[in-house]
Amino acid sequence: MQVSFHLRQDKIKKSGLVPIRMLISANGFKYFKVIKGIDCIKPHWDDSNQRIKTPRKNEAYNYHLEYNKIIDESENRAKTLFRYILLNNINPTKDFIVEKMSKGLEPIKLTNDFFPSFDEFIEKGKNVKATSTLKKYQSVLNFYKEFSENTNFPLTFETINIQFFERFRDYCFEEKNTLNNYFAKLISILKTFMNWSFERGYHENVEYRKFKASEEEIEVIYLTMDELMALYKHDFHNDRLKQVRDVYCFGCFTGLRYSDLSQLRSSNILDDYLVLNIKKTKTISHKIPLNNFAKEILARYEDTIHEPLPIISDVKFNKYIKECCRFAKITTPTSISRWVGQKRIDLTEPKWKFITSHTARKTFVTNSLVLGMKEMVVRNITGHKKEASFRRYVKIAEDLKKQEMDSTWNSI
Repeated sequence: MQVSFHLRQDKIKKSGLVPIRMLISANGFKYFKVIKGIDCIKPHWDDSNQRIKTPRKNEAYNYHLEYNKIIDESENRAKTLFRYILLNNINPTKDFIVEKMSKGLEPIKLTNDFFPSFDEFIEKGKNVKATSTLKKYQSVLNFYKEFSENTNFPLTFETINIQFFERFRDYCFEEKNTLNNYFAKLISILKTFMNWSFERGYHENVEYRKFKASEEEIEVIYLTMDELMALYKHDFHNDRLKQVRDVYCFGCFTGLRYSDLSQLRSSNILDDYLVLNIKKTKTISHKIPLNNFAKEILARYEDTIHEPLPIISDVKFNKYIKECCRFAKITTPTSISRWVGQKRIDLTEPKWKFITSHTARKTFVTNSLVLGMKEMVVRNITGHKKEASFRRYVKIAEDLKKQEMDSTWNSI
């Protein structure tokens, strides 16, 4: 449904003034309505902005301020009607449009449409968003529903303002102990949804654009080369752990995300390379060279029911890989710091407790740089888009090299 305005060229008055007409296009039909009481001469009409231009200094006043205000009001009435139609799943006819535009919209009561529209936002994303992204959206929606229920704060398009932001922030930090980075993600997805719904005319509230929530830089957890080899060579007592170890190590040897490992097929394996479409970045025919360790893992599952790799759910995988690392004695005390608002939380645990599917990719990048692989080559293999995120690994590799220098040459 669209609304536009134009001059009615076939009804030019003797004075040279031309009536201004509104056009509503919807559902395959067109509805024309002349805006009563306003007109202008043709040179004063701006086709691109669909409004009356300011007259020149030597020209008489043309009432552009008053007339444009009337056009704005007509456009807003039409958009309000569009919102009502969309949110109430009405299949509009021309008669319906004529009736509502002529009688006015006062009797129309818009529903509390925030949560239903969020559901629509997730549903419409099924063909263009990754499954993992849609799961995050659903989790965020559930979090906002819980906030609304627990605080009795009514969430509507109109209540997403600075008062909401402050109340929601306090709820997250004081009642839910939400980490700053997750709070930033909650706000980011809310803004994405509000942009999506604003573009569809569901609301005209832009207060959300003022919301700011920045993420804190967190530690990069990865396995050193010694730890990786200890895990790779460990003799596990059952096939379940062996298979989880192999999939994790394959990620450490190729830099692939678990989502891409899950989609890997035998047809993606071409001699010394993997050629596949990367799910997250939508990169087509991405080429990754296979080292000897990666080839060895693939050979273990060739001509088996698990070919090319024995994939399980990411939840089970993250549970079992910790078990694998504990058996492989990856127990180096590891400290992490997190923030809840202005409160810092420090935690020190054996490294195996922090190992997840995400650390495999970090392990590949860090060790590749330490071993001397060129930054450009590593980044090409992993497909990192953001310079800032990749520089973190470079800094770690440089720090490790300096430590080696200090412990060798500088200790003589």
